[in-house]
Amino acid sequence: MSVNAELRAFYDSRREQIPADVRAVMQEAAQELADSGRAERALTVGDRAPGFTLRSATGRSVDLAELLADGPVVLTFYRGAWCPYCNIALRSLGEHHEAVTARGARLVAVSPQNPDDSLTLAEKHELAFDVLSDPGCDTAKQYGLAFDVPDALAAVYTRMGIDLDRYHAGHPRTLPIPATYVIDRAGTIRWSFVDPDYITRAEPADVLAALDGLN
Repeated sequence: MSVNAELRAFYDSRREQIPADVRAVMQEAAQELADSGRAERALTVGDRAPGFTLRSATGRSVDLAELLADGPVVLTFYRGAWCPYCNIALRSLGEHHEAVTARGARLVAVSPQNPDDSLTLAEKHELAFDVLSDPGCDTAKQYGLAFDVPDALAAVYTRMGIDLDRYHAGHPRTLPIPATYVIDRAGTIRWSFVDPDYITRAEPADVLAALDGLN
């Protein structure tokens, strides 16, 4: 099963469990984000990938330039461990980690959640790749992916027990549009997937094909 088929099946299985008023708020916020055109303005193929130095789940500093010195980088932005769709997508990428490294590339995941919560996510899914913390979505902003959560949606998250203020260490209202980039050793984006619909994610097979296209 493709990751997007799995994501859609998960969405369908839980859709009716979510109160109608909550679904309405989520759908309205999703439509507003799609209509904003932010995804279309995000960095894409041919753009220079902005550099960053971010803390890993174990507290280590990870620098993009240093990673690129060793080979291409697969960079994926996700919302956080609280998002079940992100968990499914990251688990799927993790299952293809050996295939990524076999192509001489590194896989790196970035979210605004604090390092302690990133560590919980990494341990939960036994991820073999770096999970980095991007406080306030500063790096996501450089890639054109950051957006502020609307008031109504923030209230829904609180009602559902999703404490973004705690997860984000004081930057509760900003999230990244889920996105995945393949960056070559020269620091140029050679493949990108950006979709404001959080249920839709990059297929690992497409990521691997993009890496194959670098050679």
